[in-house]
Amino acid sequence: MTNTASGPVANDAGRLAALTSWDADWSGLRVVVTGISKTGFSAADTLAELGARVVVVAASDDDESRRAAETLKIVGVQEVILGQPASTLLPLVGGEPAELVITSPGYKPTHPLLAAAAQAGIPIWGDVELAWRVRTREGRRTAEWITITGTNGKTTTTSMVELMLQAAGLRAIAAGNIGTPILDAVRDPEGYDALAVELSSFQLHWTQSLEPVASVCLNLAEDHVDWHGSFEAYAADKAKVYANTKVACVYNAEQIETEHMVEEAEVRAGCRAVGFTTGMPAISMVGVVEGLIVDRAFIAERKDSAVELAQVSDLADLVPRHLVANAAAAAALARAYGLTPENVRDGLVAYEAGEHRIQPVAKADGVLWVNDSKATNPHAASASLSAFQPVIWIAGGLSKGVEYDELVAAHAGRLKAVVLIGEDSSALAGALARHAPDVPVIEPGRAQTGKEGMVETPIFGDAVMAQAVAAAAGLAADGDTVLMAPASASMDQFSSYAHRGQAFIDAVRELLEQRARANKES
Repeated sequence: MTNTASGPVANDAGRLAALTSWDADWSGLRVVVTGISKTGFSAADTLAELGARVVVVAASDDDESRRAAETLKIVGVQEVILGQPASTLLPLVGGEPAELVITSPGYKPTHPLLAAAAQAGIPIWGDVELAWRVRTREGRRTAEWITITGTNGKTTTTSMVELMLQAAGLRAIAAGNIGTPILDAVRDPEGYDALAVELSSFQLHWTQSLEPVASVCLNLAEDHVDWHGSFEAYAADKAKVYANTKVACVYNAEQIETEHMVEEAEVRAGCRAVGFTTGMPAISMVGVVEGLIVDRAFIAERKDSAVELAQVSDLADLVPRHLVANAAAAAALARAYGLTPENVRDGLVAYEAGEHRIQPVAKADGVLWVNDSKATNPHAASASLSAFQPVIWIAGGLSKGVEYDELVAAHAGRLKAVVLIGEDSSALAGALARHAPDVPVIEPGRAQTGKEGMVETPIFGDAVMAQAVAAAAGLAADGDTVLMAPASASMDQFSSYAHRGQAFIDAVRELLEQRARANKES
């Protein structure tokens, strides 16, 4: 018999369609897993436990990767291939073609290995798709999923939902793109009642079977265009969060694009569309009235009344508008799950804002210093800038292919000065020149070196942040806010957004301590 693509693929598809629980027959399934960090490791470990034949491929070949490889071999993974260029090739599994590829979120669809799999007709899943399929297991409770995505606010909203579920006495945890890898949560020996699942656009791209009890796309703005290929493709992947939702698709009533996503989604019978807003809620919405977060969606009398869920002041001392929006979205998701107003309030009271997200660092001489290193795109930075005026803005970094004109035009009136960091912040500098030409722009993060002529050399890490903070301090006066909200990724000069944020915190504290010492000595 002649082997053709249609024969093996058809057989694979039939077998894969039946793999909808832990107790299904996964034995001998030939799987290639890309990546060996948290996601890839958990996928390979899970599949080995299920009895699949697994080959792991990863571009990294450092000590940590080699240790992970040895561990995976011990638990039953057949082969681990590390390093370039082997990681770009689709390997055989036990001498035969793979039946399935499980990919880590960082791998673009255009990656040579994934492109080869697609061309061969081999299905590609992400770890989230695998987790959904193995979530049910005989003798263990099966958690309901609440899924959360959006350009910004995912982690905050997911954390709030987790706390609300826990306030109701449920065994619940945040998982996915936050905290616990989703496969680790699904394999927990005791099991969970519910999972608050944060999903990135990368993860959603590779999903097809999820059926969440409630779902939300918090907002949509240009981001990760380099990964998806276009903004339209990015938006389409974000919209997948609503597919097959059972109880409520929650959308942002202040952003029509998310409502259109819900209108176009294929959902389960009886699923409702529920809006959230930072203003007065209409029927079937959660919103804000006179400092109260209220529900007009999940009460019988919603046509002419609302029920109080919490006070906005329960959230924090500094409550920017986007944080209120996140709380309203989380409340809508929790109410869709069936939680009481008291559960919602208790969850919000327990919430503590995470580090690096509009985090007040210090206030001295009338100047407020704020760390928002997690503002890795223009939409997130816009939320920060909206909360303060006048602002000395520390910004710049790895742009990920986005544009800054709309951001700068919207907030030019708030800017007293801009301090640019980043190895190449030309896109942001250009937008400032076009839309805020009168705002001073300082770029301290380059040293002039070289014996023959003046050569610009980028400075990295703590050093560049120390220079940026010193430059901002020289411009700041009583009533100003120095806001570090880069609107860019961090990897050009820092190891992560957390490293960038901590560098800012350390630089501010060092600056203020130096001033205090100088004042004492004088």
